Amino acid sequence: MNVIRLALAVLALTFAARVAVAGGAPAAAFPESVIAAAGDTAAAAPGGPRDYLAEARAAFTPENRTYQRIRVALFLLSPLVGIAVGVGLLFTGLAQRFRDLAVARGRGAWGRMLVFFTLYSVAMFVVLFPLNWLDGYAVEKRFGFATQSFWGWSLDQVKALVFQVIAFGGVPLLALAWKAVASSPRRWWLWLAGGTLPVLLASVLLQPLVFDPLFNEFTPLRDESLRAEILALGARAHVPARDVYEVDMSNRTTKLNAYVSGFGGSQRIVLWDTALRGLRRDEIMFVMGHEMGHYVLAHIWKGVLLSSLGAFAAFWLVARLARVALARFEPRWGIASLGDLAALPLLVATLSLVSWAGAPISNVVSRAIEHESDVYALEITRDNDAGARAFLALARGNRSDPEPPAWVKLLLYTHPPLGERIRFALEYRPWERGEGNRLYRGAE
Repeated sequence: MNVIRLALAVLALTFAARVAVAGGAPAAAFPESVIAAAGDTAAAAPGGPRDYLAEARAAFTPENRTYQRIRVALFLLSPLVGIAVGVGLLFTGLAQRFRDLAVARGRGAWGRMLVFFTLYSVAMFVVLFPLNWLDGYAVEKRFGFATQSFWGWSLDQVKALVFQVIAFGGVPLLALAWKAVASSPRRWWLWLAGGTLPVLLASVLLQPLVFDPLFNEFTPLRDESLRAEILALGARAHVPARDVYEVDMSNRTTKLNAYVSGFGGSQRIVLWDTALRGLRRDEIMFVMGHEMGHYVLAHIWKGVLLSSLGAFAAFWLVARLARVALARFEPRWGIASLGDLAALPLLVATLSLVSWAGAPISNVVSRAIEHESDVYALEITRDNDAGARAFLALARGNRSDPEPPAWVKLLLYTHPPLGERIRFALEYRPWERGEGNRLYRGAE
C-alpha cells in the first residue's frame, strides 16, 4: 500500500523494524527450485574451488535481465504515478468533495479526519490497484515467484487498506498531525518532524506483535537442533532473543529472508520457511549472523535516529513546496490553506516526491549498514565459503544482476550488489593475517 508510506505520520512507520539480508537487488525473489539447486551443488568442484562470481554472472540469463529491467522501470515510475494520482484528486475536485462529506458526516476533528482519510485511502486504492497488481503480483507470478492466487493477494491488499485506515484514522495520528498543520501554519513541519521519533519507536515495538501476524502465522522453529544452534550463535552475539520463529511465507512467495525484529518484549529472531528449505545449514547460520549484526551494531536504533533527523529536512521541504503549489493553484483548487482537509493529497504527494528524490541518499546509508552486517557475519562465523554460497543462492534465486550499472545501484539498491558481496565474502579474512576483528568483539 503506497499510501501507507506517504501519509504524514506514516513516514515514521515506513522505516523497517527489521533490516533484511535478502534485498541485494530490487524486488528480490527466490524460486525454491533454483535455491535448492544452489544448495545441492554447494561443495567445491573436484578440479578446484568454485568461481562463485562467475557462476553469479552466468546465472544472469536474458530472461533474468528482462525481469530486472521490468523491476527497475516499476521502481522508478510507480512513485511518480502515485504522485500524479494524488494531485489528480485535487484537479478533479474529488479531494474537495471528500472534505465536504467529512465536514458533513464527521463529528469533531477526529471524526472528520477519519471520514476524509477513509475516502481518500479507498480512492487511492482503487485507482492504483492495476499498477499495484502489475508491480506486486503479475510480474512476480509471470517469473515464478508469487505462490498466492490473485484472490489471496487481493485479500492481503484489502487487509493492508483496513489496517491503514484504523492505524492512522481510527488511532488519531493524522488528526493530531492535522491539528498542528491547521493551528501552526508556519511551524507545523517542525512539530510533525519532532513527532516521528515516538511513532518510529512504537512501530519497531509493535510491528512483530500487531502488523506481521495479520498476514502470516509465526510458530517456534520446529527444527530443535537448528534452533539450538541459532540461539547459541545469538548468545555469542549477545542477542537476547527469547526464541526463534519460523513464518509460513511460502504461502505467498518463494522469496527467502530471515531477520531480527522488535525490542524488549517484542524482540525475536525469524526465519522464513522458504529459507529453511532453500539454504544449507551453514548458509542459514551465515544469514543469521548477518541479521544478528544488525541488532548488535544498533542498526535499528541508528536508523530510527537518522530517520528522525531526516524527517526535519523532509518536512521542511514539503512545507515549502506545498506552499508554492497552493499559491499557484489556490483559485482552481478552492483550497485556502494547508490546514484544509482537502490539502492532504497535496502534502502526501509532495512528501512522496521528496522521498523519491532523496532515495539515493538513504540508499548510500543503507548499503553501508548492510556491508557492516556482512562484515559482522563473516567475523562471527568465519565461514567465508558459506557466505559466498548464500549470496550466490540469492543472486540465482532473485534473478539478480550481480554487477548492475552504477546509476541503478545509486538509485535503487539498498544493499550492495551481490557481485560485490560475493567478492568481499571470499576476500575478507583478517584472522588469517593475525589481525583483529573490525566489529565482532565476542569469543572466537
